[in-house]
Order: sequence, then structure tokens, then C-alpha cells
Amino acid sequence: MSWYEDWFNRDEYELVYHRRDEHEAEQVVDLIERLVKPAPGSEILDVGCGRGRHARVLARRGYRVTGIDVAERALQVARQRAAAEGLHHVRFLRHDMRQPLCQACFDGVVNLFTAFGFFEEEADHQRALQSMVTALRSGGWLVQDFLNADYVRRHLVPRDRFQLDGIEVIQERWIENGRVNKRIRFRQDGKEQVFYESVRLLRLEDFQALYRAVGLTLQATLGDYTGQPFSPESPRLILYARKATT
Repeated sequence: MSWYEDWFNRDEYELVYHRRDEHEAEQVVDLIERLVKPAPGSEILDVGCGRGRHARVLARRGYRVTGIDVAERALQVARQRAAAEGLHHVRFLRHDMRQPLCQACFDGVVNLFTAFGFFEEEADHQRALQSMVTALRSGGWLVQDFLNADYVRRHLVPRDRFQLDGIEVIQERWIENGRVNKRIRFRQDGKEQVFYESVRLLRLEDFQALYRAVGLTLQATLGDYTGQPFSPESPRLILYARKATT
């Protein structure tokens, strides 16, 4: 099993990322709406949707949303939370992003919070993007939110720790072979669990090449969720692209 199938299925994931909350998801969707101006009722595919944080915000705003992920436990949580809110225009499916879900069936695709760059084989990143493009209708849009590789290299915190709900969480980070890696240790009552993350440090130039290869035209690059222009010191790399009109 790959690290992401294991880790994203774990309840501990939410402990580590507890600050990534509904407010942040609302901010991201605000940015998407300002940037793209999706038509009311647009059909949107959320690739790597996890527990549905962004998909549910989109559904609340009247869009028809499909979220896909490989982590079944995360999808179960997403379905439960959507049902608790009474959201009817959102569904969650287990699906590998490297395989097309459908052909020309969505107005837009979102791929948020660095739900990309996981794969060992470089060709798999292009396959994943090609599958997103395949799912888009003519002239459809993509918004991709990734880490800023240059910022990560300059500001990497090798180690930190915190406690939450009686659990000690220790995070150790390092860069190796063009990837940023993280070892996450959970300690409680004398027991320890260890999980890993590993993401390819794709730069803007890498995405530009990938987009050209799959037929996307880059429209804008932003550096944070408030919509500031992208720069080497930006914490994020947010890309807005369009599929050609046929």
C-alpha cells in the first residue's frame, strides 16, 4: 500500500491538520469564485477531495460536486458530513486520479491543498493531469493549489512537536531526491505510531511543462488564498488554467 492510501485513511490525519478548517476552505472557494467566476450550478470535480472540506463548501454555494479520492475512510467521513448538512448536490467516489472518471462531463476541476505530487513515477503526474483534462468539457477550467517548492526549500522546519487531546505529535521533515518528506510520530500512553508523507517538489516551470503536454493554457498564478501574485516567497502556488475550446 502506498503511503498516501494508508495515511489519508487514518483519523490521526485530522489531528495533524486540525488548523486546516472550514474557514480556510471558505477562503479557498472565495478565491476560486473571484478567479474563475463559475456559472451558477456548474458541475465541478474535486480531485483528491479527502474528507470533503472544499467539496462541501462548493455544494453549499449551489454547485454540483463530485469528489474523488483513493482513501475510502476519508470518503466515508466526507459522506457523513455532507449528509449531516443535508447537502444533496455532492457525491464522493473512490477513484484513482490517474484514471479518467469520465469524458467531457465537468465544467471545472479543483485539486486543492497539495493533493498532487505523491507519485514515484514522474509519468503518473502527467497521467493524473491528463485525466483531469479528459473530464473537462470544451473550454473547462482547472484550479490547482500546490506548495511553493522554493518557499519550502528556504523555510523548511526540520522538526516540531505539539500536544493535542493528550497525544504528542512529532513531525520531522527533510528534502531528498527532489521530494519533501515528513515522518509523523504519535505518542500516547507509552505507545508510538509512525506515518509518512512524501511529495515531489514541483516548481512553476514543471507545471507549465505538464500543462502544455496535456493541452491546458495557464491563465494566472497566485501565491496565497487571498489572491496575492505568485512570487518566490509565496507560501502557495495556485494555478488557474483552461482547456482549449473545440
